[in-house]
Amino acid sequence: MATKKNAQNHEEAQTCFTPLALSSLDDFFKSYDYFSKDERTRLQTAYLYLLEKTKNLHRSSGEPYFEHPYRVAEILAQSKLDADSIIAAFFHNIFELNIVSESEIESLFGKTVLNITKGTAKITSMQIKSKTMQEAASFRKMLFAMVDDIRIILVKMADRLDRMRHLKEVSAESQKKIAQEVIDIWAPLANRLGMSNVKSELEDLSLKYTNPDVFQQLKQLVALKKSERSEYLLLAQKEIYSLANTHGIEVAIRSRAKHFYSIYQKMKKRNKAAEDMYDLLALRILCETNADCYSLIGLVHTLWKPLEGRFKDYIAMPKANGYQSLHTTVMSHGHPLEIQIRTYKMHEVAEHGVASHWLYKEGLKTNLVNLENVSIINQLRELKNDTSNSEQAFNELRDELLGDSIFVFTPKGDVRELPQGATAIDFAYSIHSRIGETIIAAKANGAIIPLSKPLKNTQIIDIITSPKAHPTWNQLRLVKTQKARSKINAYLNEHDQLRIQAEKQAALEKQQAQERQAALIKEKALKKESKEEENKDAFKIRIGDTSNFLVTLARCCNPSFGDPIVGYVSRGRGLIVHKASCRNFSRIPNINERSIEVLWET
Repeated sequence: MATKKNAQNHEEAQTCFTPLALSSLDDFFKSYDYFSKDERTRLQTAYLYLLEKTKNLHRSSGEPYFEHPYRVAEILAQSKLDADSIIAAFFHNIFELNIVSESEIESLFGKTVLNITKGTAKITSMQIKSKTMQEAASFRKMLFAMVDDIRIILVKMADRLDRMRHLKEVSAESQKKIAQEVIDIWAPLANRLGMSNVKSELEDLSLKYTNPDVFQQLKQLVALKKSERSEYLLLAQKEIYSLANTHGIEVAIRSRAKHFYSIYQKMKKRNKAAEDMYDLLALRILCETNADCYSLIGLVHTLWKPLEGRFKDYIAMPKANGYQSLHTTVMSHGHPLEIQIRTYKMHEVAEHGVASHWLYKEGLKTNLVNLENVSIINQLRELKNDTSNSEQAFNELRDELLGDSIFVFTPKGDVRELPQGATAIDFAYSIHSRIGETIIAAKANGAIIPLSKPLKNTQIIDIITSPKAHPTWNQLRLVKTQKARSKINAYLNEHDQLRIQAEKQAALEKQQAQERQAALIKEKALKKESKEEENKDAFKIRIGDTSNFLVTLARCCNPSFGDPIVGYVSRGRGLIVHKASCRNFSRIPNINERSIEVLWET
């Protein structure tokens, strides 16, 4: 909180600023009058502090430095965010200028403002890339900032939106790079956070720079059909008003053209040219209660024929970002007409998403969105300890958190949101790690399905487990969620290490046994050689009175001193001595002619 002295100093400094800069704050409070008196004082102090610190600074485009943070604050104020968020928007990139200290911001505006400002500055310094990101940790840190305080991302989202609105001021190369980053990360993130108005504008602005030819084509098409569309939508609105009034339901109806990027996506999906797209028209009906919503969908379907497969009930089954509405497409006067029906409260959440958590109503803060129920926040809490930093891990995490989702049910009716392509193994891990580890089979709507088969929207999934089952390498290839992948990897690595250690131990023991066996064989051979040498040295063979002969003891019977022996003269090997009992001796050719009487001699 600013001190009286600081506030006085800022008031005295007002004479240094241009009338335009000062009048901006008056316009701000006229447009956004939901702040208390104390909050207005804080906001004024923060704005004047920003002007004072940046009064001589200009951007490369030539505009005064303060204008961008002021516009970011306005974007947040349009969603009625709290004063801390607005002040942080004023200062969201001030630390990069090295003109203020963290302690100064904290002492003047509080710890919360400092934390949001620091968090936003860290994301800015990460320079997050889109498809060629080498350091997945940057993306993870940006997402995990939402767990600490989601307002960090809301400020950064507003920063991205304002930069996209003024993207023409940078080079063509930078335009494409920034626009691609927005379409890959920021627009899908806005969608997951339920900020439909921000998401749609980011997508349209990105298309303008990534595919300018298509953007201009769609712009011309929508402009050409504007008068025809207005007349057609006014007629449809009149009929709905009349029918709703007859049944005593008060409604407000708003017509809208489809966003350019939405039309572009449908063109690609249906492989059609822009001029062949007819369902470019939409109506939104707002009413007071859920019961009114269901009554109105029935009335609309009696008025016009609904198209098959185009009705969706997001009231009974809200999206993971908190979005609720009834969707239908009907054939009205020969043209497809998309209609959304929701309550006013649902509309606030649909427009502002998680920002609705801080919405003010009649001067009192009321939480329309419980952050504990926002799917992406809960997913991030579970994934926060995962340390994967590879580019593959980045792509997988981005696809899971920012890609398309399906909604499936437990047998008890609880809803689980999973990325498209997820299997029953992913579903099992989403319930509990132990269930995932012991899964052996699964049922979808009562029928057994392969564990490799992707789940479908609205299926009821029943998991069959066995205490003897465990994760496998094949399961790792099948799963789509980061949680399942991380848990299976951890199990396999742990047990693989045990297996490797066991194999190493077995190999070591086998080697040691072989070495012992070799040592024993070598020891026996040495003993044998030693014994033979001893025999040679200790005893001699005598023939008559002579003992100076070349003598070899036969290997087949190994005669030793004292054994009865016989000998014969070999060709080239001298005298060969056998035991007298040796059977081989008698088999030697011409043994009678070659045998000779021999004796041991000490």
